[in-house]
Amino acid sequence: MAQFVVRNLEEDVAKKLKQRAKQHARSMEDEVRHILRTAVQRRSEPAQKLGTRIARRFRGAGLSSDLPELRGAPAIAAEFGS
Repeated sequence: MAQFVVRNLEEDVAKKLKQRAKQHARSMEDEVRHILRTAVQRRSEPAQKLGTRIARRFRGAGLSSDLPELRGAPAIAAEFGS
């Protein structure tokens, strides 16, 4: 089994790793192992485009009609009542 030593790691990065490990109820070392494993996993399918992922996430939310395609349309600033 390989071992790594990480030198000169910024304090803020170490602090955030420690916080992340605590959120996942893991040791900091186990959290780093998890991050590394996830980073090197190969995807069996290509990543889907953003619109497809959004549509899948909200599929059961009750939207019954298609949204208009806005690609190339000029942006319009929102107006808020005063």
